[in-house]
Amino acid sequence: MGSVVIIGGTSGIGKELAQHYLDRGRSVVITGRDAERAGGVAAELAAAARATDNAEVPSAHGLAVDLSRPHYIAAALAGIGPVDRLVLVAIERDMNTIANYDIDKAVRLTTLKLVGYHAVVHALKSRLSPDSSVLLFGGVAKDHPYEGSTTVSTINAGVIGMMRTLAVELAPIRVNSLHTWMIEDSPFWRDKPETVKWAGSHTLTHRLPTSADVVDAAALLLDNPGLNAVGLRVDCGM
Repeated sequence: MGSVVIIGGTSGIGKELAQHYLDRGRSVVITGRDAERAGGVAAELAAAARATDNAEVPSAHGLAVDLSRPHYIAAALAGIGPVDRLVLVAIERDMNTIANYDIDKAVRLTTLKLVGYHAVVHALKSRLSPDSSVLLFGGVAKDHPYEGSTTVSTINAGVIGMMRTLAVELAPIRVNSLHTWMIEDSPFWRDKPETVKWAGSHTLTHRLPTSADVVDAAALLLDNPGLNAVGLRVDCGM
């Protein structure tokens, strides 16, 4: 069985998902922009997994990958062996309006996600098996734009097109995408209780998704062989 590769696994949902698979005895590779940080987080996650009752001894490795420099991605991923699960969750936050359009920020974010994600899949394609699966992370801003989401909404809509084309080109490898809104206990939102309370009141379940909710949904899309070309929203009924 190949490893679980998480592009953007040093923090947030990527890190939580890495822990999910390590706790189940799966070998994991996580990436971040900084090699030292990626290696440190990988060691931390592996130590936590070994402290559980799991009989398997998982391995975790960290690599430096900068999605905003797509020409270098293949070389950065050259040492990875067979891949069973590939997760692309890396993103940067961006506020960019048409009235005050920052071209450099827009080009960077567009390159990072739409070109960088494709470049990763291209680099690892030969290491995926017919039973492998790929998960792309987008966001509900594709459906619910807000002032300042000019680039973010456009890119997240693009993730749907990316998912559909990759599902065709990589078949029988499964490709799905996951789209979240605000995650209640994420590092970015946990110290903003008033905003979280307001946002939760605008969902049908009167709450926001938690990191555990998103990890469960991600694992479902990655591991359930009946799910392919699915763009799943995890937003508590926004």
